[in-house]
Amino acid sequence: QVQLVESGGGLVQAGVSLRLSCAASGSIFRFNGMGWYRRAPGKEREWVSCINTPGSTYYAGSVQGRFTISRDNAKNTVYLQMNSLKPEDTAVYYCAKKTGGSSSYCGSWAPIDFGSWGQGTQVTVSS
Repeated sequence: QVQLVESGGGLVQAGVSLRLSCAASGSIFRFNGMGWYRRAPGKEREWVSCINTPGSTYYAGSVQGRFTISRDNAKNTVYLQMNSLKPEDTAVYYCAKKTGGSSSYCGSWAPIDFGSWGQGTQVTVSS
């Protein structure tokens, strides 16, 4: 059974950085495509970023240039480095593991393609 555990969220001021981590267990991590989503209060779930098994990364326009996704296969962990945080980044952030093949362009993956989700970690950015 796949388990994903996010950590690293918190309450910060605008302009600072946070790094989220997502530790995975129960699968061969290096074969897994991974993604980050977020849900802000009163809003729909929003895709943030993804990384496929070759290591190609893609970002939503709202975070492009500020956020960086990376993975450490030796640690079974995917990270989301978030710089220059803005109040509009306030949300619960979720990591997710893609089901099936994960070498394709991950920007085309939909939420339904992710079979496992973490419990989420809260990020609150004050102005």
